[in-house]
Amino acid sequence: MIGITIAAAFSLIISMVLMPPLIKLLYRFKFGQEVRDDGPEGHKTKQGTPTMGGIVIILGAVVGYFGSHLVLWLIQPTASGPTASGLLVMFLFVGMGCVGFLDDFIKIYKRRSLGLRSGAKMIGQAIVGVGFAYGVTQFPNGYGYTPAAPQLSFLRDFGPPLMLGVFIIWALFLIVGFSNAVNLTDGLDGLATGAVILSLAAYVIIGNWQLRQSCVEALTSSCYTVRDPLDLAVVASAVLGSCIGFLWFNAPPAKIFMGDTGSLALGGLIVGLAITTRTQLLLLLIGGLFVIITMSVMIQITSFRLTGKRVFRMAPLQHHFELKGWAETTIVIRFWIIQGLFMAIAIGLFYLEWMPS
Repeated sequence: MIGITIAAAFSLIISMVLMPPLIKLLYRFKFGQEVRDDGPEGHKTKQGTPTMGGIVIILGAVVGYFGSHLVLWLIQPTASGPTASGLLVMFLFVGMGCVGFLDDFIKIYKRRSLGLRSGAKMIGQAIVGVGFAYGVTQFPNGYGYTPAAPQLSFLRDFGPPLMLGVFIIWALFLIVGFSNAVNLTDGLDGLATGAVILSLAAYVIIGNWQLRQSCVEALTSSCYTVRDPLDLAVVASAVLGSCIGFLWFNAPPAKIFMGDTGSLALGGLIVGLAITTRTQLLLLLIGGLFVIITMSVMIQITSFRLTGKRVFRMAPLQHHFELKGWAETTIVIRFWIIQGLFMAIAIGLFYLEWMPS
């Protein structure tokens, strides 16, 4: 459990220390946000605000994760190092961040609000996602547990095993869908960052609980067969600490945006944690706000194509409320509350399912 605390502390410090010089560097090279012409009028003031803050989120989290393992090894040389589950989730996190970085760089270089073409972006996400999805079905430990089983899961695995190809497609669907959902949510200062922090807090709790109730420790009817629950909690904690450091500078009025570098990385990370903790469908609650915002876009597009009418004044949903006259900070805080309620429901269900009947 000390590793969870060390990881969060390291990543928080790194994020807080590196963010100011990154902001100055991005200003110097004019690496600023390009605002869409059809966006809310109030967003014109955000034009030129430095983006690609996700670079420091990723760097802080990587240092926090590996730094915590180094400190534990120095304290106790017999301590286990990074695990297959933790490394695969970090691979997904960094890999999706690299795809997002290319997208951000093209936007800035060509001075437009659109970066990578959708096909190229999808190929990049697919390469990283397929590598992760295949990897989590490999690397069994001494008890035969792999980082994930090729099955569907809600509060734990259920149903028959899927064919490997089907499981990879399912995992890729989750990765692409949720990374884009976080990207859609990243439209107001601090909104996506705060919501991600709440989701990661849920996975710190889940990983810690699965460790305490692991089948390796006590073989009971309600134990968990998760391969590396503690290390997954360390991963979640490292990224959580880095996001808190970033939020200090991303809170309204934002001095920097995470960009696709951060949103794609964080969306992929949350799915990676869901797959390796065997809580894939619980993700609909743990990331409830992201689901709602994505649904608002789908409803808007479907309604306009079928009827020529819009359900919302503008999609994603947060912009609808902007056009209704809500202050940006009001929207952000209320949406954080909604995400917090979803998280509480998810943790409650997780705990109730475990309780002996």
